[in-house]
This record gives sequence, C-alpha cells and structure tokens, in this order.
Amino acid sequence: MENNRPQTSPVMERENIMGTMEINPLLVKLSVPMMISMLVQALYNVVDSVFVSWVSEEALTAVSLAFSLQNMMIAVGVGTGVGVNAMLSKSLGEKNQKRANATAENGIFLSACSFLVFLVIGLTCIKPYFYAQTSDDAIALQGIRYLSVCCIFSLGLFTQTMGEKLLAATGRTQLSMISQLVGAVVNIILDPILIFALNMGVRGAATATVISQAVGAVWVLRFLTGNRTRLRLSVKNMPLVGKVIGPCLGLGVSTFVMIATESILSISFNSSLARYGGDIAVGAMTIITSATQLLSMPVQGLCQGAQPIMSFNFGAGKGDRVKQAFRLQFIICVAYAAAFWAACMLVPQMFASIFSTDPELVRYTAWAMRVYMAGIFSTGFQVSCQQSFVALGQAKISLFMACLRKLILLIPLIFILPLILQDKVFAVFLAEPVSDIIAATVTCSAFFIRFNKILATSQKKA
Repeated sequence: MENNRPQTSPVMERENIMGTMEINPLLVKLSVPMMISMLVQALYNVVDSVFVSWVSEEALTAVSLAFSLQNMMIAVGVGTGVGVNAMLSKSLGEKNQKRANATAENGIFLSACSFLVFLVIGLTCIKPYFYAQTSDDAIALQGIRYLSVCCIFSLGLFTQTMGEKLLAATGRTQLSMISQLVGAVVNIILDPILIFALNMGVRGAATATVISQAVGAVWVLRFLTGNRTRLRLSVKNMPLVGKVIGPCLGLGVSTFVMIATESILSISFNSSLARYGGDIAVGAMTIITSATQLLSMPVQGLCQGAQPIMSFNFGAGKGDRVKQAFRLQFIICVAYAAAFWAACMLVPQMFASIFSTDPELVRYTAWAMRVYMAGIFSTGFQVSCQQSFVALGQAKISLFMACLRKLILLIPLIFILPLILQDKVFAVFLAEPVSDIIAATVTCSAFFIRFNKILATSQKKA
C-alpha cells in the first residue's frame, strides 16, 4: 500500500497542525481568516455597485441584473473548491501524498475547465441573457459591456477561489484571507480610475474586478508553487482523473446548489412580493437579504474553517478530534445564530436603518424582518450539520440536505402559502421560517443518527 509520507521539516510540521494542535485555538486560527475572506468576497459586488451608481441609474440596474450569472460563477468556483478541499484534507490526514498532489492538480485543471465554459458563455450568451430580463436597450447595452468582461476574463476568479481552498486544506487560511484583501484593495483603487478617469464606465468596473481577481490568483499560485507548501504540483499531471475528481465534484455539488439556488430564490421572493405587496415589499426583501449576510457569512466562514480540520482528522482516523472540532463549531454556530435571531426580534429597525433612511420603508422592513427571521435561530443547527456531512465525505446526504431547505421546501412554500393564508405578504415572508425549522430538524436528526457510524468507518481504515 502506497503511503508517501513526507519528510519532516519545520514547514511540514506547521502544515500538520490540524492533527496535533489543540482544537480550540486551531479552529480560531483557521476560521477567522475564512470569515474575513467571505466578507471581503461579498465586498467586490458592493464596491462595484457603489461606483457604478454614480455613472447612471441604467448602469446600476444593469449590474444588478448581472447578479444571477455572476452568482452562478461563484457557485461553480466555490462548489468545486469545497469538494477538492474536503478530499485533499482527507488525503493529507491519511498521509497519502500522491493522492493529495493529484487532487490539487485536478482541482487546478477543473478551474481551467470552468473558465472555458464561462468564456464561451461570455462570447455567445450575454446579449440574450440581458434581453430576457429587460426590453430597455440602454440597460441591456450597459449590462453586456459589464458582464462580457467578467465572463471572458474569469480565469482569475476560478484560479483564486480554487487556490484559496487548496491553501485552506493545508491550514494556511491566513494566506487565503490576504489574497482576498489584496484583491479588494486593488479593486477599490482601480474602480474610480477606470470608471471615471479613463471614462470606461461599467466596462471599467468589470475590468477592475477581473484584474483584482487575477492579482489574487497570482498571490495564491505563488505559495502553491513555492517551497512553503506541502503540495507538489506538476502541469503534466493536471488532466482530469475520474477516480480523483469524481468524489470532489460529488462533495462540492451541495455547496454549488446552496449558492446557485440563491438566484432562483431571489426571483421567487421578488415576483411574489411584487404581486402581493408592491415595491415597498420588494425593497424590504432587498434589505432583509443584505442583513441576512451578517449571519450567513460568519457561519459559512466558521464551517469552512472547521472543514479541513474534520476532514484531515477523519482521514487520520482521529475520531475524538473530529468530535471536538464538530462540537466547538456546532456550539459557536448555534450561539451566534441565536444571538442574531434575538437581535432581529428585539430591534429589527436597527438593521433596517443601516440600509435605508426612509421611515416608511424602515417600519415595513422591521415588521417583515420579524416574520422572515422568526426561524433564523435554526440556521446554526442546519449549516453546521450540513457542512459537516461534506467534511466527512457524505456527498449524497449533503446534497439532499442542501436541496431540502431551498428547492424542496422554501421555493414551493413561497407560492403555496399565499394560497392558504389571507395575508398574502405575510404568507410569503412566513415561507422562510417554516422551511428553516423543518430543514434544520431533518438535517440535525440525520447527522446525529449517522455521526458515530461514519466515524466508525474511519477508525476501521486507520
């Protein structure tokens, strides 16, 4: 049996901390940078929107319409990256250096394949994409200029995202964070220069974004190809290997579904709210969605920081460390979600006033938030258990749980509940807490029933 144990060195010892370092400080060390990375990643579109709003109302609308396809790009990048991260961490825990290298190499190649897909989309599909959403030529033209650049030059996005997941798998999440911060700074500097000084408009915003992503990609590749990483990457070994990439895609598909369905979810909510509540209901939903990121980003970052710890120790047959990592992650996620829920119930107007100064909209949003966020405390339970399924290599059940909350429960409920309840707008907002609580109950029950059995399989292999 091939073991390929690497020679001991200070660098190797530092990268093996996931198997030796005390769990509490280790989780902090890996999760905090991931949380910051995710918040900074969300900053890209926010920064673009702020600067583009100074160009024209049509330009801002065009960038907003581009969100669905941009979100799909992020879903592909993060989804594949999470799957590769889980398999790579497990391989490192098993001390199978050959498979670890192959997993990383296939991950990089898969990023290149993702880029080629969106390159074709950028060259052929952008025009019909916008005209399917608007008949305004001015908006469509601005959108085509913006999104074409984002798609055609998306190699940086996919390379940076995959590189950050590879670094995280070896415990170098701080480098992932720095990559995002460097990219964000470059984006903020270039946006006003390209948009206004060079008079490039929305095309300048897109150019600034792809350049910043390329800079971030160069940053992570610098470390992945240097002497300070445990991975040994070779271009000649990068063509896809089914036995390697298949499990990676299987594990990553649940994360892909979680992110990709946000676009469908947004359309479903906005169409129903526009029908029953008008513009003010849609505006309230926009604010609530933004506020929800204050919960989802830290929780997702925490779970992504815990994932390589759990995967590494699962591969190493260290069930006690897997339990410790899960327990700490679970407690923090549940506590944070409960605190966020309490704040939303007690002072919803505080969150609403961050995003709007319109008194009527703030009052309406405060009411809507109390309904929409009524079950948000369950998010900590659901996300923690679902992401742990990914960390432990349970691709099928993780995919089902990802589909359960949004595709099976939430989206149908958005349209079914208004047919049952008299207050239609209330019914639409109520769909969220109903689906949240049901999904969390099912996910947690399934996880705790199967957790020890899953760990037992690892103990036998070890």
